Amino acid sequence: MPTAIAVTSADLVLPPTDHQTPAAILLQGPDTQSLDDALAEMTVTLERHGHVVALYPASISAAHERRLHTVRSVLETDRIALLKLDLPPLGIAVLTRQLRQLSVCDFSAGVVASAARLLSHYVYAGALLNSVTKLDRIPVSLKSHAKSWMPGTQFAVTANPEPQLIKVGGEETLSGPEFSTQLAIAHGQLSATWVTETLAPGWQVQGIQEVELPAGSSTWWGTSKLVEFAAFLPDISVLYQLVSSVRREQCHWCGIQLIGDRCGFCSAPVAPAENQLHAAGVLNRGST
Repeated sequence: MPTAIAVTSADLVLPPTDHQTPAAILLQGPDTQSLDDALAEMTVTLERHGHVVALYPASISAAHERRLHTVRSVLETDRIALLKLDLPPLGIAVLTRQLRQLSVCDFSAGVVASAARLLSHYVYAGALLNSVTKLDRIPVSLKSHAKSWMPGTQFAVTANPEPQLIKVGGEETLSGPEFSTQLAIAHGQLSATWVTETLAPGWQVQGIQEVELPAGSSTWWGTSKLVEFAAFLPDISVLYQLVSSVRREQCHWCGIQLIGDRCGFCSAPVAPAENQLHAAGVLNRGST
């Protein structure tokens, strides 16, 4: 069975792109599931899949995060990877789907877990906002704050792989990926016209997928009047080549196989001289 990919919210599970992409495991919080039930479900999952790679947002409640660590501690297992991600909700959702795609390939659980850090560099996650007055995830200038009070003003923002903020309708544009992507769009209380008619052509995306807006998006972006978007690599063959092109190491602490600069299971770092996080030459504009 493939390595299990788990999330902490059902709305972080996007529809699969093919028939081979497995579903994700939902790790509920203490407000909806008892500790005994959580331990029982994790035990069954480990028996069935061998390893679990759990992705959860940095904005998750403290109680829910403690539950994740409690389950791993009580079970005394090194087969659960807890990956805390400081990405917007839709960015986490598309990254989760990519790991679900990779989980059925011939990669070890350690490689799948550490691939999350690699692939996050290729997710362009942002939003169209009607206001940035409550946006605290990326730097916002006083000038932009002032413009937020002007009726009809809209802002385009990316939080990953680097923060950007522009006023829609001006001369500035958002820097996008230099490789072929698809664009996931989640509607809030705002029209997506600018995203579909300006951003998508400017980023030369190869297709648009409309998905449900994650419940945490409005809080993350500081407004419910938004359209969240994320450009991502959709093709499993490209993902496979990207991950395969990075040299594999053995974690000096837990012994599991990994790629990049940090073990996904125990978080032990690899010596800097041995790092090969980015795979040069794999992605090119217009590839599929």
